[in-house]
Amino acid sequence: MKASKLVAAVMAIAMAAIPFAGCAKAEAPAAEGGETKQFVVGFDAEFPPMGFKDNNGDYVGFDLDLAKEVADRLGYEFVAKPISWDAKDQELESGNIDCIWNGFTISGREDKYTWTNAYMENNQVVVVNADSDIKSLADLAGKKVAVQKDSSGLAALEENTALTETFGDLVQTDSYLTALMDLESGGVDAIVMDEIVARYEIQTSGKNMVVLDEAIASEEYGVGFLLGNTELRDEVQAALDEMAKDGTLAEISNKWFGTDVTTVGK
Repeated sequence: MKASKLVAAVMAIAMAAIPFAGCAKAEAPAAEGGETKQFVVGFDAEFPPMGFKDNNGDYVGFDLDLAKEVADRLGYEFVAKPISWDAKDQELESGNIDCIWNGFTISGREDKYTWTNAYMENNQVVVVNADSDIKSLADLAGKKVAVQKDSSGLAALEENTALTETFGDLVQTDSYLTALMDLESGGVDAIVMDEIVARYEIQTSGKNMVVLDEAIASEEYGVGFLLGNTELRDEVQAALDEMAKDGTLAEISNKWFGTDVTTVGK
């Protein structure tokens, strides 16, 4: 996604929810014993606005809204399962979750999972305190930079050794919310993270932080399934395609971003 479009999207991120148009739901497929089959979605519960816990203690987010609508259309019982991001592969391989759906970057992971088509774009960017002397990527030389473990931000940095070798220190944190608190307290000088998450947090929390103009990498989000699980992937892809055609994807996107940031069928 071009930076200007993403910036415009998140500036309207706090607008009220828009009611969805009604649509026919599928008959619920039965699992063994006659129970409704579950669709268990693994997600990072500290990754707003894609998936997170709200002030009422409920799991909410753009990706969770998409996943729930897909489950409803397929007749599955939707289950949002928070996971540790660095344990996502074990969760998927063990069968604890059916897919990873949470701002999950396809780039660099193409052969590790069975993917849907990309449904939105994103950038990996640098976040600093507004009063920081860091104004460009070159200014990160000698600085302490944070990134989430096993994240796309970390992968982008590992591919850009010319940049990372200039850092004073690269710190891996369990979540970006922890990294943002560390940045606010002065524990780190900068964070490399998803632009969509960074701008959401700055916009909704009022944190005195800014996103540098230079992006480190561009990427696409998709839904990742266990390698070889094409059957479930195809079901989910068909539902997403249908949602794009009937306008539901755009409605959900407008609820969270104030504009349609999705790329399905475009």
